Amino acid sequence: MNFSTIAAEYEKLATLQKSASEILLRLLKIGENDDVLDLGCGTGHLTRKIRGLTKGRVVGIDPSEGMIARAIEDSRGMNITYKIMSAEEMNYHESFDVIFCNSAFQWFRNPERALRNCYKALRRGGRIGIQAPAKNVYCPNFIKAIEAVRKDERTGDVFAHFKEPWFFLETAEEYTSLFERCGFAVVFSKIERVVTEHTPEEVFGIFSSGAIAGYLNPEYYDVELNDEYIKAFREIVRQEFNRQAENGIVKLEFNRIFLVAVKDHKNFL
Repeated sequence: MNFSTIAAEYEKLATLQKSASEILLRLLKIGENDDVLDLGCGTGHLTRKIRGLTKGRVVGIDPSEGMIARAIEDSRGMNITYKIMSAEEMNYHESFDVIFCNSAFQWFRNPERALRNCYKALRRGGRIGIQAPAKNVYCPNFIKAIEAVRKDERTGDVFAHFKEPWFFLETAEEYTSLFERCGFAVVFSKIERVVTEHTPEEVFGIFSSGAIAGYLNPEYYDVELNDEYIKAFREIVRQEFNRQAENGIVKLEFNRIFLVAVKDHKNFL
């Protein structure tokens, strides 16, 4: 793989407005015999896509038992291995050529330990690619909605007990430094402002498919959540997305880190 062209490849793909996951897949250039780990695979939608790119071993891991159960059910007969496991727990040794991590890095509780495990899991010359929300203001639309939750009398007192579970860095250089501390050579690292257009209901669906798993998870509060709070939270967020719409359309903005790094890069230029 010629890593010197990766920045130009990214710019071409971004200009074509490919989805974030598609851009990451293209940047990693999975070969037809590569063994691939899908780190934070969720329900396996992209793991199944990876299966179509390689004849090699394909493994998906995720700490959510429910996600893995769904992934197994939807991937029957596809020769994909799924395991309930976190990045911090995994103990593979030179088992993969590629690690694909799409929109999961922000959930890592100990990113440095996870990355050291990734380094051990890759063979020499193996590569890892991540795509994930970045910066504390990872999505201004979502942040505005959460501010409305914080200020509303129905939810403010309980929300004051919420502790954010996510891991964000503010610059591409900070992400690069983190990977380098764990032994990797970073060949591409960029935080991109991505803007897409959706109806308010679509934005609420996007919010509900990811962020809400943190904001309404009892594990991240030190008080008990009740049905009234959850209902009011959803109503406030939905109303805020409606307020953000102009002519029925919300411009949804995300800051995303795209990063590709390799193991023993100097030997593979």
